[in-house]
Amino acid sequence: MTMPLDAHLDVDDATLLARYARGDVAAARALTVRFVPRAQAQAFRMLGDGTEAEDVVQEAMLRLWRIAPEWREGEAQVSTWMYRVVSNLCIDRLRKRPRAGVALDEVAEPEDPSPGADERLQENARHAALRDAIADLPERQRVALTLRHFEGASNPEIAAALGVSVEAVESLTARAKRALALALKGRVAALGYEG
Repeated sequence: MTMPLDAHLDVDDATLLARYARGDVAAARALTVRFVPRAQAQAFRMLGDGTEAEDVVQEAMLRLWRIAPEWREGEAQVSTWMYRVVSNLCIDRLRKRPRAGVALDEVAEPEDPSPGADERLQENARHAALRDAIADLPERQRVALTLRHFEGASNPEIAAALGVSVEAVESLTARAKRALALALKGRVAALGYEG
């Protein structure tokens, strides 16, 4: 039985790694979701090259999968281990680069690709507005819309879950979209969707 990724939110990294060592693919997916974005950002900041950063993260994850069966809980945190491995792999790559006559300390730090605080606040406001508007929908419209657009269910699957026809599902999702558009219409500028 496959567990959704959010089922692993409360499980610590070492437990997930032990589960992966025993063959749990869902645990591997959860660890990947946890570690790859942070490791990618770290490697990109150190190397300034997205392709190289991807290579480093791939190598770090391969090393994590290899050591999983021998991992001893309590000796180190998995996240600390991962940070150290990514750092060491980046340093190795930086040492192999040809020297251009400029000291590493003189090279400007690459721009962080992650969104700034203003963008994150704007995105949080958008998510909150959408979440509130969805919560105000009639139950069947809310369920149909959520299953279709957030869970990726097909119309026949939704029809079976709600006990209605496929045409009814199409009608429910269409009405839900119109209701959302109407509910959010007055907040377009405030949510940063001007123009």
